[in-house]
Amino acid sequence: MLSRLGALLQEAVAAREPSIDLLGAFVEHWKGITHYYIESTDENTPAKKTDIPWRLKQMLDILVYEERQQAAAGEAGPCLEYLLQHKILETLCTLGKAEYPPGMRQQVLQFFSRVLAQVQHPLLHYLSVHRPVQKLLQLGGTVPGSLTEKEEVQFTTVLCSKIQQDPDLLTYILEGKIVSRKKASREPSALPREAASVKDKEHPHSKAPDRASCGTRALTTQLPAETQEPDGGPGEGSLITSLIGLCKSKKSRVALKAQENLLLLVSVASPAAATCLVQSSPCCPAIVEHLCRLYRSVPTFLDPADIATLEGISWRLPSAPSDEASFPGKEALAAFLGWFDYCDHLVTEAHPVVADALAKAVAEKLFMEILQPQLLHVSEQSVLTSTALLTAILRQLRPAALLREAVAFLLGPDQQAAAPEDSPRTLCSHLIGHCDHLSDEISVATLRLFEELLQKPHEQIIRSLILCNLEGRPYVARGSPEPESYEDTLDLEEDPYFTDGFLDSGFQPSTKPPPAPATNSDGRTAVTEIVNSFLCLVPEEAKTSAFLEETGYDTYVHDAYGLFQECSSRVAPWGWPQSLTPLDPHEPERPFFEGHFLQMLFDRMSRILEQAGGPISPLLYTPEHVLALSLRESMTHSHHPYSLNLQVTSVLSRLALFPHPHIHEYLLDPYINLAPGCRSLFSVLVRVIGDLMQRIQRVPQFPGKLLLVRKQLMGQVPGEQLDHQTLLQGVVVLEEFCKELAAIAFVKFPPHGPHVHLSPPSEGHV
Repeated sequence: MLSRLGALLQEAVAAREPSIDLLGAFVEHWKGITHYYIESTDENTPAKKTDIPWRLKQMLDILVYEERQQAAAGEAGPCLEYLLQHKILETLCTLGKAEYPPGMRQQVLQFFSRVLAQVQHPLLHYLSVHRPVQKLLQLGGTVPGSLTEKEEVQFTTVLCSKIQQDPDLLTYILEGKIVSRKKASREPSALPREAASVKDKEHPHSKAPDRASCGTRALTTQLPAETQEPDGGPGEGSLITSLIGLCKSKKSRVALKAQENLLLLVSVASPAAATCLVQSSPCCPAIVEHLCRLYRSVPTFLDPADIATLEGISWRLPSAPSDEASFPGKEALAAFLGWFDYCDHLVTEAHPVVADALAKAVAEKLFMEILQPQLLHVSEQSVLTSTALLTAILRQLRPAALLREAVAFLLGPDQQAAAPEDSPRTLCSHLIGHCDHLSDEISVATLRLFEELLQKPHEQIIRSLILCNLEGRPYVARGSPEPESYEDTLDLEEDPYFTDGFLDSGFQPSTKPPPAPATNSDGRTAVTEIVNSFLCLVPEEAKTSAFLEETGYDTYVHDAYGLFQECSSRVAPWGWPQSLTPLDPHEPERPFFEGHFLQMLFDRMSRILEQAGGPISPLLYTPEHVLALSLRESMTHSHHPYSLNLQVTSVLSRLALFPHPHIHEYLLDPYINLAPGCRSLFSVLVRVIGDLMQRIQRVPQFPGKLLLVRKQLMGQVPGEQLDHQTLLQGVVVLEEFCKELAAIAFVKFPPHGPHVHLSPPSEGHV
């Protein structure tokens, strides 16, 4: 009996289900909302304490249930038709704008988000949906600290998700087309009571809607051509504007979600959508405008060492944690670097059309309009800070489109070999000049900039700075036989430093210069001779590392091998030649100029023993620090000749790592037969050694003082001031640099790849 009764009840329920009046319930809830504005007398009651949120939730549930019931038919149900025909969303948008009752905008945003997310029927093409969506976007994202930021970002998240599913929607959303004010004046205005009254008079809820008048025709109404632009112009108050505004939120979760939404938007794969994003929206200008505003907020007094400490700032976590390393301006600097990292990710993930446009906007607005005047300014502080900030930018920069713009900005389009008499006309020429500035701080900062630039995967960098001057090997003497000995290459008799007095002074190189190497098939003898040419360059009287039980040259080999592998991998796609360009003995010699960049580095290197500067720093100059350049990052705030010399040698070692045969020959081959009047890195070092030998004679107790200075640099003894401090520090740098060059030459042999099966030759042995 009971089972029979249960079955009968189920049949009765099933029989009655089709007769459920969903439309009546939907209209009743909407009627309850509009009646609130007619009947309510308390304007201070928050919306969440009224029955409005409950009724909106019921309307949403009815729409979702109706759609599920009609899933097989694939058509819009009567409730959805009613929502569209009676412009319910438009009315809600007006009520949300009026913020009556208080908090109504929050309820409206939530309802829009849920309807668009949960109703599967495509809605955004309908004018009665698209138009209120645009109006709602205009209400949000413009006032920082808005109470509805959470709901606004949820709303934009739904829109971006819909656009990702259907990229064609982007053109509709970005156009921002709504009715003009004249036409809008005939629609519900800002007075909620009157709005509800007008709505009730036009469409009495007590009667069922005339389905003949709203059915198919209402549901097929797409965005018409006659819709007018808003008064603010295209894109005003658009999705992009709203997202950019939300990205600036002080609430980290809101800002992060808005950034993720914008990233999703620019990565839409449709070419038409990407073109629309660039041409019909404020996307790129708004993003870059915020970047420039953050840059201008960075204090101009920042120390380059402080800027270097904020390496690796991420847009997902732009604010560095507060700690003892905090400094004035750190928060503003972290905000700028975080947003630049975000721009970097946008360019990386965006459609190529958007990526190129955004990269060009960054180059035009940040690089050209802001950074360039600061880099060329007469104020040393302006030059110093902008150079350090540009270095930080380069360190974070990854995408090819942005790198291309940065290289064009820094180096210009000209890749022709320079002449010695060329005057500085380009930004690059001015920056090279800054490397030899009267201010040691500016020199160090600009050398760091070039070192960072040399580590970027763009062939024009090394070609513009170095290779264009080495093409055709004009630095090699034409038509003369190869030298039979090492001494012939160096022309010691003609070098003013190597006079009879010098050779008779009692100070001799630690080992007699080796003979010119034989070209064995495996290259072992050749590489051993070259390595020892560098290792034996500094005389024993000027060496101190052996007294402190340091590992010497071997550690440099290990570090150099890793850096060379990394450099070789970076340049592999450029198709560099494997061997030297053959010389034509009948070709007349042409004047050779090493280029302004190498000229500056060689000039700086020639003054390594005499660079003027301030106090020393108790820093350790060990092989581990040399190639890893961690020493550079730990420099104290006061710049001095030691740090300047370190930076010069760091840049030269970066250049020597490049696996181009001409670079290898010019920088690392001691046996090169130089053309008259030419100099190479090795010949510059030989002259420095000659200068050193003359200076040593004028320093009492030179070996003991040199050892003491090295211990000071290693932090083993207090850093008291000594006579000839600059000279003694320069000798320490020179010794380590020669070991570093020997290691690089070893791992690069043969010039086009590391000879991995060779073991390092013993230091000091031929």
